[in-house]
Order: sequence, then C-alpha cells, then structure tokens
Amino acid sequence: MSNVFYRDPRHYYPQATRGEGVYLYDAAGHRYLDGSGGAAVSCLGHGHPAIIRAIQHQVAELAYAHTAFFTNAPQEKLAARLAQRYGEDDAKVYFVSGGSEANETAIKLVRQYWLARGKPDKTMIASRLYSYHGNTLGALSASGNVGRRGLFGPLLHDWPRIEPCYAYRHRRENETEEDYGRRAANALEDAILEHGADRIGAFIAETVVGATLGAVPGAAGYFRHIRDICDRHDILLILDEVMAGAGRAGTYFAFEQDGIRPDLVTIAKGLGGGYQPIGAVVAQSAIHDEIVEAFGHFEHGHTYIGHATACAAAMAVSDVLDDEELLTNVQRISALLVEGLKDAFGEHPNVGDVRGRGLLLGIELVADRATKGPMRPAVAPLIKEAAMTEGLIIYPGSGSADGTAGAHILLAPPFIYSPDNVDELIEKLGRALARVDLGSA
Repeated sequence: MSNVFYRDPRHYYPQATRGEGVYLYDAAGHRYLDGSGGAAVSCLGHGHPAIIRAIQHQVAELAYAHTAFFTNAPQEKLAARLAQRYGEDDAKVYFVSGGSEANETAIKLVRQYWLARGKPDKTMIASRLYSYHGNTLGALSASGNVGRRGLFGPLLHDWPRIEPCYAYRHRRENETEEDYGRRAANALEDAILEHGADRIGAFIAETVVGATLGAVPGAAGYFRHIRDICDRHDILLILDEVMAGAGRAGTYFAFEQDGIRPDLVTIAKGLGGGYQPIGAVVAQSAIHDEIVEAFGHFEHGHTYIGHATACAAAMAVSDVLDDEELLTNVQRISALLVEGLKDAFGEHPNVGDVRGRGLLLGIELVADRATKGPMRPAVAPLIKEAAMTEGLIIYPGSGSADGTAGAHILLAPPFIYSPDNVDELIEKLGRALARVDLGSA
C-alpha cells in the first residue's frame, strides 16, 4: 500500500532503480531502452558524469539562495549562454522549474508588457487547436488539448484557437507545401480580424507540436508568415519549445530552422536533461525594458526561480552539448532513425505517417492507410505497455486526428544514441506493435 498519489492509481508502475547511458533499470532487474527520454527530457541519457560532477560541486558550494535576496553565478552564466543561443546579447532570461511555469510566465509577461505600452485590452492569447502548453490554468487556457482541458473548462479562459499546421491531414492534394504553409498561417489573420488586434496580446505555438499531435513541424514558410502577421498587427509571438528546444530538433532552438526569432521563447525538459527541474523564458530585451520602465519590476515569482543547483546542472548540459558535438549527432541519428522507421514500418497497414524534426519524431497510426481513417485512441496505451514488456520506453498519444480520435507514438531518444541503439529501438518497436491487435483494439 503506497502513500503516493499516482498519476493513475489503477496502473502498476515498476520501480526505477538505476539509469546508465541510454538505459533504465527497474527493481526486478529488467532493462529498458529509453526511446522517448521520458517526455523528451533525458537528452543526455542517464548518469552522465560531467553533469553529476557539476551538481555535486554546486551543492557543496551553494545549493540554494532565494533570488529575492541574491543572484548566483550559475544563473548569471546560464542566462548569458541562453541569450547568446537566442541570438540577442541583451535578451533577458527568467528561470522557472518547468515547462508549464515557463508558459505561464510568458503569458504574464505579455499582460504586463501591454499594460506598460498603454494597451490594457490586449488580454487574449491566441493559440492552436490540438496544442499543449502546460497544466497550470493559464497555460491550459492557451492549450488546445481536448482531453487535458475537459474537466477544467469552467476554470479556463475562452481564447481564440486556430487550426494547426498539420500537413498530413490538412494539406490539399493539389497544394504545394509552401502554399499550404501560407494558407495555414492565414488562419491567424482571420482570427485577428474576427477578435480584433486591439484585444489579442500574443500568439503562442509549438515550433514542433509534441505530445498532442506527435512531432508535427510547421510546413515550409509557415512560421515566416506567422511572424509577418504578428508584426503587422502588433501582436507578440511566443514559441513554445519546451519539448522541441535545447537541441532536440537538431539546432539549439528549433525556430532557427524556420528563419525567424520569436519575441518570447520557452524551454524546459532538455534544458536540464532531467538532472534537475528547470525551465526558462527567453525574452527580447525590449519587452523587459518596457516593463521595468513602466513598473520598476515584473509582478511575478516562484520560490525556486534561478535555483543555483538547477542552473549549474543546465549549464553543464549546455557545455556537454557543445563539447561532445551532440547537435551533430542528433542530426546524424535522426537521419538513421527516420530511414530505419520508414524501411521497417513504411508499408505497415496501420502506419500512416512518420514525421518530425531531429530527435523529436512521431509515428501516426491509422485504421486505414488509404483514407487516413483514425486509429482508436485506446491503442496508444496498449502499445506503450507492449513496448515496456519488450524493454523499450516510448511516449504514446491519442486524439491526433481531431482531438479525440487517433493515436500516435512519440520518439525522443537521448542525443547520445549510437546506430546500434537505433537498430535496437526499431526491432523492439516492431515486436511491440506485433503484440497489439491494431485491427480490433
């Protein structure tokens, strides 16, 4: 009898006891290949000695000092590193403990920024259907995940949401990728005209949609059009890279591949690699300066912002990415994994699409390949359990077709994968799929 309030009290969870490289071990001695980094978190795998040393050193020197009284060296160094990666030396970085807090903080920054600008009616945060930005009430208000919003609807803001850029299901047969990207972006223009630019403060989107749709990147040119629309209507652009950022897409920020820079970007998960809980908002310096000039401070805060040990761990993760040239490995392993998945499952009767960017990849399951008829959502957790039986960790998702129907598998392995790990993942995933009756599940 456990006193833990589990995510699902009806489910049996094996006890994880050890992590080593790309593997996790449970109390019964079973070994699991990490194919999803948990939820795209463990970018360096498990037990990396450089991160362990950094944490040990920081705890021995200074574990924590409240940032209402002090700053600390790891926070200062990490902020400078993130500003550099963002591409603006004067950018400001607000540290939090995770992705939901990061997006909640971004929403509050938008609010206080427009108050500072003398535009108090710009209170709406436009977003996309089938998105997920976190479980705090503000972040959930900006999310389009039907299942996670369901119970809490009366507590949430009813903000505008547009269709996602989702080429597999929404691109027309006679449409080029560029034409589709432009049409999908124009949905934001329509929403602005409907609700009024004077009422919309920001548009938030995942650069690569993660858990809800299963690794869906924007079509060619999509985010350039979105950036232009936001600029023309004086609306801030927030890119949520909680899952896709910190190198997972093959560049440190996924938006680098789209040729734009957002006004605010949120990251977490791979920022600390699972070694410490940490997230961040990187903001253009102009946003910071407007707020400080008008109010003197940002009206927000959490106990653990700028936590010294968490920042030290994240700084060590960032160093390892560079020292071990892991962004290059992300791109190399991504190419091998995509090719291997398409070779193994490209003709599978229930695999409709293999997609993603870098090591954030998705496999959309369908009932019928020809019609793209959605798979029953109940299939996703069955595949997860079958994969665990085979010694593989994957991240399942449902509702990918229309918010309710559909199922997919999300893969987000550690950046330290080798070609042999790719082969092992594909072999075990094949055995897991064979264990589930996809036709009747």
